[in-house]
Amino acid sequence: MGQKILVVEDNELNLKLFCDLLRAHGFEAEPVRDGRDAIDRARGFSPDLVVMDIQMPHVSGLELIEQMKADDELRTTPVMAVTAYAAKGDEERIRDAGAEGYVSKPISVLRFVDAVQSLLATASQRARDIDGATEDAETEEAARPEGETAPEISNETTPDNFPPIDRPTEDGPHGETP
Repeated sequence: MGQKILVVEDNELNLKLFCDLLRAHGFEAEPVRDGRDAIDRARGFSPDLVVMDIQMPHVSGLELIEQMKADDELRTTPVMAVTAYAAKGDEERIRDAGAEGYVSKPISVLRFVDAVQSLLATASQRARDIDGATEDAETEEAARPEGETAPEISNETTPDNFPPIDRPTEDGPHGETP
């Protein structure tokens, strides 16, 4: 199967629709009907993306997103919030909680699938960028002679870290007579 997506949705019809849609597009979809189970299920399933309903009984999607983003295992997992209540300021609150994506209900099937694919592509690129930066740092570290540490980089401007300046002499700037 393809990438793994955890779907947290209390409405049975919406849960089935989201999971069926995702499976039809080659994703492995794991349904969660009760938000109180979402964090434990996410840890066990290790999803590539979480589709999160915002309005649920017992615990709100906003609270779950905040808990996921505070969890060492889950903080890098992207979250796409789905909500029927798209009032002014809702999207900003949802993104402030940590959601990387937002779709309002009723959903457009194409828009939903596009949003999922876009978030997964962005997360994959971010992971490659991080892995590449880590590999570059490891390569640089391995190439450094034993016992030598990396030079410190400073944003401060002090006389010690100014680049050399070709200063004029009595004979002129480059040794010629003025």
